[in-house]
Amino acid sequence: MVRARSVVKAARRPEVRLPVLETYAGGELEPDGDYDGLEFREEDFVGQDGGGARFMDCALTGCALDETRLHRARVLDSVLTGMRGVGTDLSEATLRDVEVLEARLGGVQLHGAVLERVLVRGGKIDFLNLREARLKDVVFEDCVLVEPDFGGARLERVAFVGCALRGADLSGVSLVDVDLREAAVVEIARGVGRLSGAVISAAQLVDLAPVLAGEMGIRVEG
Repeated sequence: MVRARSVVKAARRPEVRLPVLETYAGGELEPDGDYDGLEFREEDFVGQDGGGARFMDCALTGCALDETRLHRARVLDSVLTGMRGVGTDLSEATLRDVEVLEARLGGVQLHGAVLERVLVRGGKIDFLNLREARLKDVVFEDCVLVEPDFGGARLERVAFVGCALRGADLSGVSLVDVDLREAAVVEIARGVGRLSGAVISAAQLVDLAPVLAGEMGIRVEG
């Protein structure tokens, strides 16, 4: 379960270089809309439907996403800063070469989504649903994840750096080169037996020992 440092392949971080952006003209999101090279600043997208939309080379700053529907949206080569909202639907979405900075989100639906070369830095995300998602080259850095659900997901080259992972569900998860050593907090509510393919520190192993013992049916006394 604990793997040698030299074996773990590091996650590739996104390298987003935005062009000169045009200011978004306003109005509601459109299903299957095409947004290219735009700056969205402090936009209110509460309850709107942008399902299937494509955002490429965009900057979204301080936007409200409560109950916003972005099912199967594609977010490519973009930076999302200070996003806030509850119940945002990004199920089956694709995020590729994306930076998510200082987000304040709750109940985000990313089940069945594909995340590749994504950096999530700062902020707090409660009840993140990543069931059956595919994550490759993803870094969670200096953020707080409360009860994230990775059930049935596949994580490859994923790192948690200075991140608090609280009450995580790893049921049925598949891990390849997942690095938890630099996480500030690692709390696993379910699926601790699925940690094969991850690397943890010796101190984390001690912290997880009671949960591991319970998973394996080992009774500890005295």
